[in-house]
Amino acid sequence: MATISPAPRGGVSRTGGAARRAVGMSAGLLFLALALFASVMFGSRTTSFGEVVDVLSGTADAQLTAVVESRYPRTALGVLAGLALAVAGTLMQGVSRNALAEPGLLGINAGASASIVTATAFLGASGSTAAMWWALPGALLAGVLVLAIGSGGSGRSQVRLVLAGAVLSAVLMAFIQAVTLTRPQVFDSYRYWVVGALGGRDFEVFRAMLPFTCAGLLLALVLARGLNALALGDATAAALGARPWLVRSGGLLAATVLSASATAAVGPIAFVGLAVPHVVRAVVGIDFHRQILFSCVAGPALLLTADVVGRVVLRPQELMVGVVTAFVGAPALLVAVRRMRGNA
Repeated sequence: MATISPAPRGGVSRTGGAARRAVGMSAGLLFLALALFASVMFGSRTTSFGEVVDVLSGTADAQLTAVVESRYPRTALGVLAGLALAVAGTLMQGVSRNALAEPGLLGINAGASASIVTATAFLGASGSTAAMWWALPGALLAGVLVLAIGSGGSGRSQVRLVLAGAVLSAVLMAFIQAVTLTRPQVFDSYRYWVVGALGGRDFEVFRAMLPFTCAGLLLALVLARGLNALALGDATAAALGARPWLVRSGGLLAATVLSASATAAVGPIAFVGLAVPHVVRAVVGIDFHRQILFSCVAGPALLLTADVVGRVVLRPQELMVGVVTAFVGAPALLVAVRRMRGNA
């Protein structure tokens, strides 16, 4: 099994590690700030940096103000969804001790999608808040099933976990297709949502997602110390006073809440939860407190950047952010597999 190696000991290493973390966090914050500005600058009509500043200062004309302010909801939602997906991926990799664990690969996104489609088609559920609540049980059930099937003590458990997620996702997607193809009204709303997009949402979706994201993030921070112990193995974690079963259950719950809320809000966006944790560990090391906090910066920066790229590459048309993240995430998956083989 590919595990995260302990950090080197020694004063020089600690000093170098602190400097690397400081530089990495500063670069991440700068990248996020640039992504935020780019998100409100670019669209069907490009606005300059100065025009955005004029809008923020209240000196712009009404037409320009309306154009820029129309991009606020998708920018805010990009920050929240990117944070949720990145932290969920960090938790999934920590809980399973699997470098390939990610909500999309482990069937959690598919579980949330299937639950939402079921509630919409058979129970008449509608609205952002209802979607959040219906996404949770489906995502949780999918996560538990995949972890139960794919976990094990052998080095092959990593591949088995991904295969279990792929099989469950295929079954759930077949169910979703069967439902949507026989109910055109459900298909009309599903076909746009399933690709994963930040556009077309308003602040109502942001407000519906916010409490779930805050709850999941708070639980993740509470569990960070236990995840640090769990990374050393169950026996060592128990000797240090942690309860491996409780930490895993709490981590799975937090990851489920985060990924389910993001999926309900913006659709099943894949690979953000896979790529970001690898970047974060390279910058801040294996401490989960730092990983979670830096994921709150790196995740939004990546998702907003992908959204901006999708807006400009086919202008005046728009490429959905879920498609862009797939182009980014596929190479990240290959890199993760190569690292896993090297550490096996």
